[in-house]
Amino acid sequence: MSLRGRTIFIISADLAVMQGCIQELDASGGHCLIRTASSLEQARREIHRTTPSVAFLDESAVDASNGGESLESAVALLTETSPVVVAAAPEKQASLAFLITSGAVDFVARTDHFLPIAAGLLDRRVRLAERISGMIQFPSNDLAGDFAEILRHEVNNPLTGILGNTELLLARRDRLPPGAVERLETIAELAVRLRETVRRLSNAWEEHHETARPA
Repeated sequence: MSLRGRTIFIISADLAVMQGCIQELDASGGHCLIRTASSLEQARREIHRTTPSVAFLDESAVDASNGGESLESAVALLTETSPVVVAAAPEKQASLAFLITSGAVDFVARTDHFLPIAAGLLDRRVRLAERISGMIQFPSNDLAGDFAEILRHEVNNPLTGILGNTELLLARRDRLPPGAVERLETIAELAVRLRETVRRLSNAWEEHHETARPA
């Protein structure tokens, strides 16, 4: 299986972690293009132009953020573009539970020797993207050229609105009955899962459309 053309986006303010992750990925075959960002601000400027197969977010980039952003909001924003492998303190895993169970995020505890595990998760995500791309069949119809754009704007945008409003309600969970909190968490999880499906379909369509386009 050829993974050429696939991109992994590494986001870390820790140079040793960034270099170590690159070395681990190179050791596993090095078939992907690797792009890097040393801050969340830089990542946001570049990620939509990069359209990576997967992003790796090291907690150090969140800690160094000028905006004092939370890990949860940073990860949720990144998942709009690609799945994310997060390396953070073990106690942070619970706060990402609905993103992890939705399939949009993989979590690795940022302890000793975590980089080989992170690199393995990144490689698995890239190979999954390749398999999905090969499995999806699209009609060769020029009228369907706006398919990816329709998916993103007509489906993904409302889903993002649903997720954002749900998160605002969950931020006041202490004022809500337990049953309502549980239902809101389910809504958030399903919205993220649908958004992940939309992202995969639109990316696969764009790849198909580029390949089918006459030279």
